[in-house]
Formats: sequence, C-alpha cells, structure tokens
Amino acid sequence: MDLSGPGRLPTFAGRSNVEPLDPQALIAQLGSEVATTLSAALDRVTALEASGQVDGETLRLLREEIDLARRAGIMGQQVVRLCNGQVQLANERLDLTALLRDVLRQRRSEIELRGIEVRQLFAPALVKSDATLLFSLLQTALDWAFEHAVSRIDLTLDVKNWPPHARLSVAFSHRPPDKVDAGAGAAPPEEETALNTMSWRLLQQTVAVLALHLHRTDPPGRTVLEFEFPDTLLPRVEPAGTTDFEESIAPALAPQPLIGRHVLVLAGRREVRNVVREALRPMGLMVDFVSSVEEVQQQCAEAMPHVVVYEGSLGGQRFDRLRDDLLKKAPRLAFIQIAEQGRAMQVMNVGGHQVTSVGRDAIIESLPEALAFELTRS
Repeated sequence: MDLSGPGRLPTFAGRSNVEPLDPQALIAQLGSEVATTLSAALDRVTALEASGQVDGETLRLLREEIDLARRAGIMGQQVVRLCNGQVQLANERLDLTALLRDVLRQRRSEIELRGIEVRQLFAPALVKSDATLLFSLLQTALDWAFEHAVSRIDLTLDVKNWPPHARLSVAFSHRPPDKVDAGAGAAPPEEETALNTMSWRLLQQTVAVLALHLHRTDPPGRTVLEFEFPDTLLPRVEPAGTTDFEESIAPALAPQPLIGRHVLVLAGRREVRNVVREALRPMGLMVDFVSSVEEVQQQCAEAMPHVVVYEGSLGGQRFDRLRDDLLKKAPRLAFIQIAEQGRAMQVMNVGGHQVTSVGRDAIIESLPEALAFELTRS
C-alpha cells in the first residue's frame, strides 16, 4: 500500500447493531416518552397549585421535564428525516480528534452543571465524513450518555492497525456500583430497554447514514459504545520533525452544532411565521413562536434561548430595554432582525449591540445563514 499520502482504506468488516427503523415502534416510543415527561410536568404543576409555593428548584425541574418532551419530538423528526434519505452528504477529510475536543469545549458548562466527570484519551485520527452530520453524531452521543451516566463518562479515541480504522469508545455506568449485581452475566432486559431512548434511535440512524460501524455492550450497570470509522485516512510519511498530518486539516473544519439549538421567534404576522418556519424546518432547531414583547420576556424567564429572531416592526423602546436586560443575564444571546423589505443580509449596530438583519424577501435563503453566523460568533 502506498503510504506517501492520505488514501482510502480497504473495507472494514466491523460489527454493527443499527436496527432497521420500525415506524410504528418509533411512533409508540415517541408517544410514550413525550407522555411520560409531560405527565411528570403536569404532576409537578398540580403539586405547585396545591402548595401555593414556588421555588427555583421546582421551576428548574419543571423546565427540564418540558424540555425533555420537546427534545424527544425534535429527535423523532430527525430520525424520520434521516431514514427518508433527506440528507445529502458532503464528505471531506476531518480531524476527528479536534472535532471531539470542540464538542467537549462547547458542552463544558453543561458538564459542570451536571457534575459529571468526562475522562478523555484521544489519539490523532483523520477520517473522511460529512462534517455537519458527524458533529451532530458526537453531540447526540453525549446527549445519550448524559441521560444515563451516574458519575463519569470515559471517551477513548484510538486507531487500529489492520485494517486501519479509527475507533471511538464511549463508556459510562448507568447504575451506582453498590446497586449492581457483580455476579450477573448481563444486564436485565428492562435495563437495556431503558437505555433505548429517542436519542439512542437518533444515534443509530445517524450512524447508518454515515456508514459507520456501531457496537454496544451492556454489562450489568454499565454501557460501552464503540464507533468504528472504515474510511480512516492514513498519515503522510514525512521527514523527521514534521507533523503527522497535513496542516490543511485544521480544527476550523468543525461546524457549529445547530441541531437542537433553541430559537425564539417574535413575529406578529402569520405569513412571516410561516416563512420563518419553512426556512428553519430542515435545521433541526427547537423553535418557539410568540407575538409580543411580553411573551418574549416570559419565555426567556422560563428558558433562555440561543437566538431571538424578531420582526423589525415589533422593535422599539420596550424591546430595546428587554434586549439590554436579557444580554446582562446571557451575554452570548444572539439577535436577528427581520427587516420589513429587501433581500439584504447585513450586520448592524443597534443600541450598542451587534444585530444581524435579514430582508423579509430573503428569509428562506438568508435566515439559516444568519443563524449559522450568529451561533458561530457567539
């Protein structure tokens, strides 16, 4: 084999437990997850009404339960989209190690909030894959691990020699050690079923679209997940003292994880709402629509979004004051204005803050680009 430059490898006959999609089972599971979390939220609201006392911890738990139901719905939509062949792959050479580190950097605050230790041991690895979908896969793998891990997540990336392929391992305990029967040979069926949430289904289907190999084992109280990348790129053979990989493969290739981001849209007119909804539909975002500044304030008090998209006609002194207040609480919150007319996309200074403006006649073409720009900048 010529090792003078990166090249494709022989097909790797790895193991995979990606299951064919059963639409009826998916609908049943989605309905069950949404109903369970919303029922818990309803019980909490009923308890609040009965006690008449509201505290910050109860509100936090209520927000989490509602957010879980919403995320389950979004993930169900993403699974169907992947299975319907609605994703066009654009494969390129990617630094998998840099992608992993970028994911962990962006989830640092969440990791600290959850109190979960993430141990990482990464070898250098280049793969050929679709940047956006691979980044989404790594995010989904963390989402799934966060749902179940009780204390620690171990991430390991190495490269096997023959056939050469990168292998990513995600391992965690989903039950405390003192509640695990060490003598049991395998996890009971109900324990395995509890791990198969919508995030697991999304992870499986993403793996299938990317043509990776997936293997999962569930010993009692613990889960080990392995991703294997058949299309791993070989390093160059360089003179001593040079880098192993081409310098053109840089961490900058890592895309922003748009899927699952929360966007709040302030739009009073139905036609504007419809166009915005259509523009954002393929992006896998969590989108809420409100029609007044007061509703924006209420929504942000319950759960701060990543981006606020608003009709320029609804801006004004009240909105400017609210924006100032929100930015004090969330300095990285982004704002995108929909101008009354035109097709221009431009960055403006509004009240001392940077705001991206998109012309109403170019919402379909420019709003996704503006969102990507703002999320990258933030």
